[in-house]
Amino acid sequence: MSRTATELDQGKGSAGTIRLPNGQVLNVKSNISIEADEIPVIDVSGIYSEDIEDRKAVAEKVREASHRIGFFYAINHGIDPKLADGAFEQAKRFFAMPTEKKMEVDTARVPGEFVGYHAMQQYSGNDRKHKDLSEAFNIAYDAKYDPEAITDEPSTSIFLPENDLPGFKDGLYAYHTRILQFARKMTRIFALALHLPEDFFADYIKQPEAGMRILHYPQQEHSVDDQNGIGAHTDFECFTMVTQDSSGGLEVLSKSGYWIKAKPIPDSFVINIADCFMRQTNDFFVSTVHRVINKSGKERYSIPFFYGFDRKKVLEPVPTCVSEDNPMKYPLMTSGEYYKWRASKAKDGEL
Repeated sequence: MSRTATELDQGKGSAGTIRLPNGQVLNVKSNISIEADEIPVIDVSGIYSEDIEDRKAVAEKVREASHRIGFFYAINHGIDPKLADGAFEQAKRFFAMPTEKKMEVDTARVPGEFVGYHAMQQYSGNDRKHKDLSEAFNIAYDAKYDPEAITDEPSTSIFLPENDLPGFKDGLYAYHTRILQFARKMTRIFALALHLPEDFFADYIKQPEAGMRILHYPQQEHSVDDQNGIGAHTDFECFTMVTQDSSGGLEVLSKSGYWIKAKPIPDSFVINIADCFMRQTNDFFVSTVHRVINKSGKERYSIPFFYGFDRKKVLEPVPTCVSEDNPMKYPLMTSGEYYKWRASKAKDGEL
């Protein structure tokens, strides 16, 4: 649900390399982030139009962004910002609780699943001097909160008793449900972006992988060379949609080797391609390395939504992305097999 391991070999504030699990080696020219207009801002209101040409117009912009950098902002997405405000309030309530209470829903209680509480400074995927300065709580897809559910299978999520934190579960799923509906719409746009029929992925998303995470990042005192909020990584499902607060801190590694600040845009999502979509598109869509550095001087909160395909579905190559001259680069496996592998590695601290 969250992150793919990276190996980092980097000098103090200077050039280095990042080695990805797919064999890619990325050159990092500086560990210090810069401001640049490389991440496009896409008005996605056209996805709700009854005119297919309006939807295709959005899809072409998504295609360019997903192929070139793997990141874009989505504005005018149609989701009431009050739902995000409510989810952020639930996050603050949870993280303000005593550590021993939060540990009652420690992710270790659910082996093989990336749900529950992930404690402060638990992970360090980039071999920094100090572990990542963040804590998180993850929830999984729950058919009870999906208006389009086709199953009544129980969710893998774990929660504190309702009396310990009244309204917490329902507050998070109120936002989750609305983002899930938007994600299904975006899946149709991604199909058009790949020059496929709009409903090409319909069978893949009837029972989707749809996890949501609330994250808390204290102000980071150590240098970027010694500690990250979350270290350099890629996500491992199909695409991720991040709701940021106003603090900033999300940074994207450009193809030119520089860390680009993904500054917050109010009422937007930051959407990025993840590893499963990169695999299915035979690297036409790119899953781009990113990290979080909180030097804002205040607490940072964010809410990423990790969207993937039904675990039973085989991640077959997208037909418009393979040919005799460009054969599939990856072995076939189900979405569930890939998820279990990544989740297991993540829980072992290989983030």
